[in-house]
Amino acid sequence: MAVVKVEREIAGRRLTIETGKLAKQAAGSVVCSYGETVVLVGVVTARPREGIDFFPLTVDYREKVYAAGKFPGGFFKREGRPTTKEILTMRMTDRPLRPLFAKGFKDEVLIQAMVLSADQENDPDLLAIIGAAAAIRIAPVPLDVSVGAVRVGMIDGEVVVNPGYSQMEYSSLEMVLVGHRDAVNMIEVRAHELSEEKIVEAIDSGHEAIKVICGMIDELVSEVGKAHSWEPPAEDTELIARVRERALEAMQAAKSITGKQERKAAVDELYEQVTEEFCTPQNGGEPPCDPGLIRGLLDEIEGEVVCRRILDEGVRSDGRGPRDIRPISCEVATLPRVHGSALFTRGETQALVTTTLGTGRDEQIIDGLNEEYSKKFMLHYNFPPICTGEVRRIGAVSRREIGHGALAEKSLEAMLPSPEKFPYTIRLVSDIMESNGSSSMASVCGGTLALMDAGVPIRQPVAGISIGMVRNEQKHVLLVDILGEEDHFGEMDFKVAGTQRGITGIQLDLKGQGLPGEIIRETLELAQEARIKILKDMLKALPRPREDISPFAPRIITMKINPEFIGRVIGPAGKGIRKIEAETGAKVDIEDDGTIIIACIDLANTQKAQQMIEAVTEEVQVGKIYDGRVSSVKDFGAFIEIFPGQDGLCHISELDTDYVKAVSDVCKIGDTLKVKVILIDEQGRVKLSRKAVLLEERQGAQAEVAKSK
Repeated sequence: MAVVKVEREIAGRRLTIETGKLAKQAAGSVVCSYGETVVLVGVVTARPREGIDFFPLTVDYREKVYAAGKFPGGFFKREGRPTTKEILTMRMTDRPLRPLFAKGFKDEVLIQAMVLSADQENDPDLLAIIGAAAAIRIAPVPLDVSVGAVRVGMIDGEVVVNPGYSQMEYSSLEMVLVGHRDAVNMIEVRAHELSEEKIVEAIDSGHEAIKVICGMIDELVSEVGKAHSWEPPAEDTELIARVRERALEAMQAAKSITGKQERKAAVDELYEQVTEEFCTPQNGGEPPCDPGLIRGLLDEIEGEVVCRRILDEGVRSDGRGPRDIRPISCEVATLPRVHGSALFTRGETQALVTTTLGTGRDEQIIDGLNEEYSKKFMLHYNFPPICTGEVRRIGAVSRREIGHGALAEKSLEAMLPSPEKFPYTIRLVSDIMESNGSSSMASVCGGTLALMDAGVPIRQPVAGISIGMVRNEQKHVLLVDILGEEDHFGEMDFKVAGTQRGITGIQLDLKGQGLPGEIIRETLELAQEARIKILKDMLKALPRPREDISPFAPRIITMKINPEFIGRVIGPAGKGIRKIEAETGAKVDIEDDGTIIIACIDLANTQKAQQMIEAVTEEVQVGKIYDGRVSSVKDFGAFIEIFPGQDGLCHISELDTDYVKAVSDVCKIGDTLKVKVILIDEQGRVKLSRKAVLLEERQGAQAEVAKSK
């Protein structure tokens, strides 16, 4: 196969898609480069597994750290399990591509992306998405729509397409946008309270660049060619009619039950009855129908019933109208010993969120392709089987849990106080206690309350809501606060989080081909109304952050010293700082600029540690009196330590008001004397006087006597 390459200028840099050079045994492979960032993406396929009833698409994305000229961290010096960044990129690649495959296609498909070169300015995640879209288009699989991806920022109110890492530091928006020529089909947003209008502006600008990328992939396909022999399986129209006749009316009755568990039980019973009727062997022969096929037909009927009822009657499975939000209840301080906690319940979705406050030692170190950095805020999301009443295997944290936690985290992050104002490391944990739709947005709401309960001075409270949609050829209906089944059978899950002032986070997933701009605008407006209603309910439970943090949280004091004195605090071989920590129980962290952070559960011990550091780092002041300790005695005077690491000379003539014949007549090593600093010479040597102190005390006593007369 000859090497084929297409190139375009995107946002001032050249995007290249090349095939025919690497991974030629894959069903389709491309190398994408942007700047000096290079990503290889390959697609391989296999025949479907026996009896499979879903499309087994797997996406794997790995950042080879050699790409940035680095060694992997840790003992083994080899990449191990995927990082959070890699998992989130896998999800961003999967979500827009999966709905575009032909219905009924169940072949095994693996998309594998690996970063080969990273210039540490252009994020390779976009190239993984673009590369996957291009590799699939030239592979023998039934997907015939080209997809592009861009990152959109906003700097000084202006939209910037594909900003580099250095530009993103100044951006109030980070949007990853994926779509095809006609519409977008995935959105990820982290924002600083941007208005709905600004978000739409960014989407429109990004979509124009996406169209150019789609044109590149189309050009590549036209030169390379694409052929696939897959045909959708033939439908048994007679069987479909029989199943519909048997199940439609019963399904309508079951889906009219308001409660989730009762409705689920009725639907499950119907599935079992119909499957048994159509699949039980007669006279010991072969089953007349495949159970997977019958369950697939029942699933289609169930989805049809859910959507038709909404479209025709405006009534949802739980009896609500399309724009109704389920009842909300909020509780704070629900757990006694944690630093902050909240229980947020919306209908049959419930999140228990806790806050833990820590010090700089608790920050998470992130070591990837770019320079190592630390995170002061983390949100971890857990989805245990008990929240849905199901029995399933409990294993490692799932990709879904990591993705939902990341969405809630970025939705709240922009509203956190600066480290200068609140120097704590913050960890939120959202444990889902009950789930029936949009538990990630419940985590945002519960997270806001848990932060305020912990005394974190957030800038604005944040709430989140998910908007769904059902539609037919004639109309579409948007659904506020979607149920789990509306997510499953509907066309979209559009999560929007924000404050009363603007948007902080978005995640859009689609089941269909794409979402037109007018529906995006309508959805954002509806989400704004809904989240303001939710905020009002939340603030009834706790209107503002608590004035003080939990008594079980560490008390932190931040102080600043002259960087030249850092060595004094640390002491020889760390003895100084170890002594402070041992005597007070505090943790002391020192930064290179002289910032010192002291943390201890007991405020008194925190203050004691501060006083000890102040004593060590105090600068000598002329005219100030100190309680000094004699450290050395000479014929000409005594050297007196006025604070740790700093001494001065008290000349024999300055030891007393009377004549002193020998220094030993006045003091010996270890004695404590009050001395006054009378001079610091050009070489920094300190001159002390005990005589000056004695004269001041004598004058003070005489003044008191005169005053009493």
